[in-house]
Amino acid sequence: MRLKFAKMHGLGNDFVMLNGVTQHIQLSANQLRHIADRQRGIGCDQILLVERPTQIGVDFRYRIFNSDGGEVEQCGNGARCFVHFVRDEGLSTKNEIRVETKSGIIAPRMNDNGDVTVDMGAPRFEPSEIPFLRAAREVLYELDVGGTKLKINALSMGNPHAVQLVDDLEAAPVLAQGPLIEHHGDFPARVNAGYMQIVDRNNIKLRVWERGAGETLACGTGACAAVVAGVQRGLLDQRVSVQTRGGKLMIEWHGEGTPVIMTGPATKVFVGEIDL
Repeated sequence: MRLKFAKMHGLGNDFVMLNGVTQHIQLSANQLRHIADRQRGIGCDQILLVERPTQIGVDFRYRIFNSDGGEVEQCGNGARCFVHFVRDEGLSTKNEIRVETKSGIIAPRMNDNGDVTVDMGAPRFEPSEIPFLRAAREVLYELDVGGTKLKINALSMGNPHAVQLVDDLEAAPVLAQGPLIEHHGDFPARVNAGYMQIVDRNNIKLRVWERGAGETLACGTGACAAVVAGVQRGLLDQRVSVQTRGGKLMIEWHGEGTPVIMTGPATKVFVGEIDL
């Protein structure tokens, strides 16, 4: 099977984009892992598949597969790339589209400067909706990770996040501790582990160990979750610049029940074909 693809990235969080509208695409977990393999395949953090919608009033279905071959609910950086890709493929001429994901509807919008703004929906905090094995909702939870007691915010941005505050982001144990948090038994669907350093009320630095992908240069939903966590703690204002290792995202959140708005770039790197 030969597939056409585009390679794109959002601040270094890189994707293989597949058009499942004009191509019939049904990939096994082994094939997905092969595509994502940086030595033997194309190489990426996630594979993003465009399909025809299954709901009325929606333009496309957006499916997301991590480099381990598992399908996940949401990817914010990928959503920005998604808009550019469907326009480049001639699938849409709209600046704003409605997109069906595994966790609900999102609405990415292309701006005049090429950046994309995405309504990521309202965060969810009930433990059962994250999912997180706690009896009652709290702002801060204690999580025992390898004998270390961590204070975390736990929430869902369509996918689960555990966010902790650190004093020095570069010294944070992301690579050692991130996998332990990802696979912690209290998160039955695993979790993305965010490490946030606050610069001031409108600026943070962020690293994220992503579920099924490891540390990436940027994580859109992780940036959203971090800002929500900071606002919940009373440490951040409603509009925050998030510095990731790959670049900056602008995140805006006006409190519980309102959507998180994310704005940032999306870049096409190259196009090609692969035989599977």
